[in-house]
Amino acid sequence: MFARVALWSALAFLLNLAWETAHVRLYTLWDASSGPVIAAALFHCSLGDMLIALAMYAVAGLALRRADWPAARPWAGSAIVVVGATAFTAWSEGYNVYGAGNWAYSASMPLIFGLGLSPLVQWIVLPPAIVLACRTMEPSLQVARATSEPISAHERFEERT
Repeated sequence: MFARVALWSALAFLLNLAWETAHVRLYTLWDASSGPVIAAALFHCSLGDMLIALAMYAVAGLALRRADWPAARPWAGSAIVVVGATAFTAWSEGYNVYGAGNWAYSASMPLIFGLGLSPLVQWIVLPPAIVLACRTMEPSLQVARATSEPISAHERFEERT
C-alpha cells in the first residue's frame, strides 16, 4: 500500500512539475520575477499539485472502498480524481486570481468563464496519465482482483492462511 501511494505521489509531482514548467509563461510571474523565484514557485506549485493528487487518490479510494483502485477500478477512480481536482482547481484559481490576488494570468492565458484553461486542463489530462503510469510501472497492479467488490476481513484472513 505504501509503495503504491509513494509511486502515485512521485508521478504526480513529476508530471505536475512538467506541466507547471510548460505553462508558467501563461502567468505574470514569468515576466515579473527572476529565475530563482520562478524555480521556487514551480517547486511550490508542483508540491501543492502533488498534495491535491494525493488527497484525490484518498477520496477515490474511500468512494470506491479500494486502495488499489488504479488497478481494480481505473476508470471510476480517474473520474473521481478528475472531477474533484478540477473542481478544487476552479475554486483555487478563482480565489487566488480574483479574491486574494496571489497570482495573475498573462494576456496569453486562454480563459474559460474567467479561469485559466491550462490549470483546468491539467487536472483533466494528468490524473488518467498518472493512473496509466502507475499501472505500467507497478506490475503487481496488473494482477488486481477480478472482482471490484471490497475484500472482507474474512477473505483477507483466508488469503494469508
